[in-house]
Amino acid sequence: MKYHNITKDDMLNGPGLRVVLWVAGCEHACEGCQNPCTWNPDEGMEFDFDAKMELFEQLEQDYIDGITFSGGDPLHPANRNEVAALVTEIKNRYPDKTIIIYTGYQIVNDNNIFYLKNQKTGKLTQSKFPFRLIDVVIDGRFEQETRKQDIAEHKVVHWRGSSNQRIIDVQQSIKNKNITEFKEEVVWVQ
Repeated sequence: MKYHNITKDDMLNGPGLRVVLWVAGCEHACEGCQNPCTWNPDEGMEFDFDAKMELFEQLEQDYIDGITFSGGDPLHPANRNEVAALVTEIKNRYPDKTIIIYTGYQIVNDNNIFYLKNQKTGKLTQSKFPFRLIDVVIDGRFEQETRKQDIAEHKVVHWRGSSNQRIIDVQQSIKNKNITEFKEEVVWVQ
């Protein structure tokens, strides 16, 4: 797996202070993407032992609430297995840290069988990804037109690029055996 950056003390990609791993590889090619340099899964730095230790060093800090996986797309086929192994290791070592994953796929939970839906092609792929270890998934393609409308309506969409993207409470979704979104109040800018 390749990655582009590790951000420390991040306050924009989830609640509290977080460490963020920006992986390489994304097949969604959303118009207006803020990170098109991360689309190619073969570009970036190799995610090696030193990079993993850099993440763990941050997660050791009491003031760090958790880790966010972004990119690119952590659920890109080139990333899924390694991100799954890393998520498992993190949850075992740091059970109280929250894990958030951004993905351009739409997550489908059918009786706790998780699928990834490619919104461009409509293709549904059953996922063996360990969603049971994830706290939040922010799913869906970034939509530039939706973002423009959000701005025109003075709507603030926390943690998302556009309001069509869902903030999924994964643990509640597992309990409900269906997708359950966080209930958040809409914040309007005056």
